[in-house]
Amino acid sequence: MQSSFLNEQIETQKIIITGASSGIGFETAIELAIKGHKVLAIARNEEKLANLQKIVLSLNPNAQIYVLTFDIVSGNYNELQQFIKLTWGTFNILINNAGILINKPFLETTATDFANMFECNVLGHVNMTKNLFSIMDKHSHILNIGSMGGFQDSSKFEGLSAYSASKAALHNLTQCFSQELLRYQISVNCLALGSAQTEMLEQAFPGYNSPVMAFEMGQYIANFALTGHKFYNGKILPVALNTL
Repeated sequence: MQSSFLNEQIETQKIIITGASSGIGFETAIELAIKGHKVLAIARNEEKLANLQKIVLSLNPNAQIYVLTFDIVSGNYNELQQFIKLTWGTFNILINNAGILINKPFLETTATDFANMFECNVLGHVNMTKNLFSIMDKHSHILNIGSMGGFQDSSKFEGLSAYSASKAALHNLTQCFSQELLRYQISVNCLALGSAQTEMLEQAFPGYNSPVMAFEMGQYIANFALTGHKFYNGKILPVALNTL
């Protein structure tokens, strides 16, 4: 029984990750690809995606990593679906990682700021999930990347009201998605991340140094994406040493 489970863990998976051009998405894509999984890395920055692919292939020349410039909010999902079908047919792990952050006092935050936060941090992931679930295999895993900023009863910080509200919405949607996709044998979970040393952290907390490096968080996310759905569904799991 134990041997069978271990074999399942190391089986090659077909994984799509958004927001893969920088930060933890970048590191997660590297971790998965160099370990032998098939990875489609999606982001809006073509140059950074090319750099990601170059790094992966330098670490593992046999890695199967595809990169695709795509906007999860306004992109053509028919074309994305066709690309995936032609490349893999189906896939079995979706990591909704793309996101943006605005650091601005609440009284200065505009309706447009809030709209931009929700458009990218919520609706983009809704688009990905709705448009791609039909080509996911049974027993697949959708992993949303949330934030401690949107986690209930965690500490809240000035300037991050729009960002935190959008992540809270993503957390709630994760639980709703998990129930609606249960009939399709697709699990949905969310990791509410604390701090990791990324450009986004520097934007949110200038001068703060996280005890967790981006590559370490990337390794954690990669492992959870591969195995978390064997134990969880519809869960919002905090991943933090503190409330940051």
